[in-house]
Amino acid sequence: MGYRELWPRIAVVGAGAVGGYFGGMLARAGAPVLMIGRSSFVDAVRANGLFLDTLSFKEYVQVEASSDISAVRGAEIVLYCVKTTDNARTSRELAPFLESSSIVLSLQNGVDNVEKIRAAGNIIALQAVVYVAASVPEYGHIKHVGRGDLVVGPGTGQAQLLATLFARAGVPCRISDNIEGELWTKLIWNCALNAISALGHAKYSRIAGYADARRLMETVIVEVLAVAQAAQVVLPDLDSAELAMAGALMIATQMAEAMSSTAQDLNRGKPTEIDSLNGFIARRGLELGVATPVNHALYTLVKLAELA
Repeated sequence: MGYRELWPRIAVVGAGAVGGYFGGMLARAGAPVLMIGRSSFVDAVRANGLFLDTLSFKEYVQVEASSDISAVRGAEIVLYCVKTTDNARTSRELAPFLESSSIVLSLQNGVDNVEKIRAAGNIIALQAVVYVAASVPEYGHIKHVGRGDLVVGPGTGQAQLLATLFARAGVPCRISDNIEGELWTKLIWNCALNAISALGHAKYSRIAGYADARRLMETVIVEVLAVAQAAQVVLPDLDSAELAMAGALMIATQMAEAMSSTAQDLNRGKPTEIDSLNGFIARRGLELGVATPVNHALYTLVKLAELA
């Protein structure tokens, strides 16, 4: 039996920076990986392979590639990596081609993706918290500049299998039985950094080193914590704004050379995921009677920048 036959068949739906990195790491370890993306990405990968330009190695990895979502047929594991703005459409398109036993893992920003995926396509997905700083400087080229680890949960057999497979590929993957709290923790960091990076055209290191930016981050974090408390979300190991701010600065240090995904989207003239970040906090705060003026301001400014 060949080494690749020991792996399940894996498909990446939405092969951008996140899907390219984690799918590429699995392929590098020997997994049979199919990446579904735009035709320009597919052409580049078919011609040369997927180039992983990481902190520890630079290497071309061979993966299959297709622009047709029906190519997902037969995949045992599906990494669902589209932008949150594409959830409804992609879920509906994907559903007819999924095997009943397929494991679908959402590798997306935000806290309510699995609900949206299920509502649109009746697909039951697991949620992952993604910590990676990566970009796509050109088609078929994944540039990795920080971290590259996951949290999945709850601790079911499917989560255990995923954690094992990622570990075999050199991707740290932790299992949590409080995945909601983990998702909200990541949401805190996203709300504190993404919009500021985008609007200020700043890498995380510059944000962390600028006193006024840190004060802005603190205000954002206090609002997010207030919404989380009103929503009765249990945040792991974050019982104060000071600890949350320390965590945000740690993320900024670990991914010092990164620009946020929101900044990358604005720079490419593409819609951002701000509705799932500061926009989500503004809407949820309104529902719960919690004031979130700074999150709403950041959300509004990013939306205006999208229209520019």
